[in-house]
Amino acid sequence: MEKRLLLTIGLSLLVLLSWSAFSSKTQPVDSQQVAVTKTSPVEPQLGQGTSVSQAVLAEDLIQPAVHFIQNNTEIFFDEQHAAINKVIFNWANTNHTLPLKFGLLSDDGTLKFVKTNSGPHEITFVGQDAAKKVTKKFLFSKSNYTIQLQIKIQNITHSPLTLNWPLILGRLDLSSHNEQSRYQDIYLVNPEKTLHLAPGKDYHGEKTKILGLRDRYFCLIVEPDTTSYNAFIKKLSNTESEVGFNTESVVLQPGAQIGHLLRIYLGPQDLKILNQINPAWSGIIYFGTFDFIAQILLQTLDFLHKIFHSWGWAIIALSILVYLILYPLSLKQMRSMKEMQAIQPKVEVLRKQYKDNPQKMNKEIMELYRMHKVNPFGGCLPLILQMPIFFALYNALMRSAALKGAQFLWIKDLSAPDKLFTLPVSLPVIGNEFNILPIIMAIGMFFQQKISSAAASGASAEQQKIMLIVMPVMFGFIFYRMPSGLVLYWLVNSMLMLGFQLQMHRSK
Repeated sequence: MEKRLLLTIGLSLLVLLSWSAFSSKTQPVDSQQVAVTKTSPVEPQLGQGTSVSQAVLAEDLIQPAVHFIQNNTEIFFDEQHAAINKVIFNWANTNHTLPLKFGLLSDDGTLKFVKTNSGPHEITFVGQDAAKKVTKKFLFSKSNYTIQLQIKIQNITHSPLTLNWPLILGRLDLSSHNEQSRYQDIYLVNPEKTLHLAPGKDYHGEKTKILGLRDRYFCLIVEPDTTSYNAFIKKLSNTESEVGFNTESVVLQPGAQIGHLLRIYLGPQDLKILNQINPAWSGIIYFGTFDFIAQILLQTLDFLHKIFHSWGWAIIALSILVYLILYPLSLKQMRSMKEMQAIQPKVEVLRKQYKDNPQKMNKEIMELYRMHKVNPFGGCLPLILQMPIFFALYNALMRSAALKGAQFLWIKDLSAPDKLFTLPVSLPVIGNEFNILPIIMAIGMFFQQKISSAAASGASAEQQKIMLIVMPVMFGFIFYRMPSGLVLYWLVNSMLMLGFQLQMHRSK
């Protein structure tokens, strides 16, 4: 029974991994330099990762752009629209690009802006036509990831002017070649509820208090000063969606002006940082069905990291902690398995005796279990309880900005496979990376299966031999491309269970 459950769980994990494989952050602001580029490539002065940034941005720099450099963050403005159109986070020795269209506020796109002022922590753009003058000022915080956007619109005619313009936050690439597409979603808060929406469907919401979009590690959050903004998601095509605000229609009298004030967060999805700035923004960090468990695990991991000062040791400590919490159930599981093994010969006799009458056979076997007070499902409970923890931890580690680039022993990034070394050729399924943790885990699982296997004969014995090989190999492949932090957690848990089984085996 347990072997069947384990096989079912293995197949579920295989589906999860297949979906992951084939669905296929910023620091405190301290402005260092503002550069205006016309048609020549920008040369970021950031050392490591510069060539990557230039390659990624080459197509966007054909048009005039304003390049704003901060500690480990590059913000690129489309000067013509006075809008942020790309942000590059030089994070954990890697480059992460977040494409945006933020700040694109115009009625027909004909208004042309020019940069009129720039300082250590601000940039101002002004655009004017025959009817209006629009000023957009971006103010960058020196101590956190927030930006304040001030927009002023003045009627410079002698007639009333009707305004009803969208504010575009971004256009999301949903195509299969974008590896970030499966991580993208929309965060929306209105007076009644909080929503997490898929970007591939149209949506219109009134009186939106907070609107955000995110990819795997980073996010953009916008909070207007009023609730007179209506959020929308507009599907432009099968591979692209637009996210933004619609402002309420306003009639501006001659000479009058109207202002918009928006508070912005542009940085990593880090719960500590978001809670320090604005706890209401932390809701953008969401892990799906097992979000509650994932949030607890992340907070526990953070607490353990403060103790050990290593994310690797924190994950090991978390695995030990979960094992200790589930220990009473694990003890019950081991005892149930021993009891099942003790009556296995009698079960085999009943199977042979009633092999031509399956209903009678099942009835007699269940009666045998009842007589010996054995629950055939008793050993499954700890494994079943582990699965929500596993799936929650999987999602948490996959999206944790804190673990991005976190090193442990030979592992360079706990949010990616451990990659001990690179193979000279690419092999089917596993690729060209040699990941040692899943292999050690599979070997441990083999011995775990062997110790817990009951004495059997006939077809059951053959089935047991097959499962003894198939299950470790299958789980080894399932875990091979998973984040090394997750494999480390499961490996430690498996080793603890193996040690416990050996102790129980010796005590027979």
